[in-house]
Amino acid sequence: MKNTVLKGDERREIMDMVSGFIDLTVTPFGREVRSVVRVDKREPMYGGEGVVYLLQLFAEDELVNNRIGCYMVLPGRGTSAGFHTHGPRKEQEIYCVVHGEGIYRDMDGATKQVVREQEVRRGSVTSVQGPGFHSIVNTGSDPLIVFVITTNEP
Repeated sequence: MKNTVLKGDERREIMDMVSGFIDLTVTPFGREVRSVVRVDKREPMYGGEGVVYLLQLFAEDELVNNRIGCYMVLPGRGTSAGFHTHGPRKEQEIYCVVHGEGIYRDMDGATKQVVREQEVRRGSVTSVQGPGFHSIVNTGSDPLIVFVITTNEP
């Protein structure tokens, strides 16, 4: 998986696309109101299809017991984040869909069998922890925008 931190025109293009659907204002406690601190481009993301963007909302020192708080953007139909687990890192991950529609999948880590496929849309929330694997794919014509929170297990 190639991970690139975007700068310049490509960063602006992604920010403009996403801000057409959601407000990218961040209000961190005790700090200036601002927007996204970094935009990452993942191609492919965990063996998925197409390019996925991560709009990082917080600097490393702004969240306690969290590895990530970002918007994951799957720009077009068929774009996906492939199956992956957070178990070895002792993490739990929550997806909150804020725009678009897609399919979320759970996979049993031991058998590598998909155990559930769930349609998701604005307002849908999913979670994974322990040895579970999960993936998501955009099935709509609009970008699928998911707020992602990854926390460390105690």
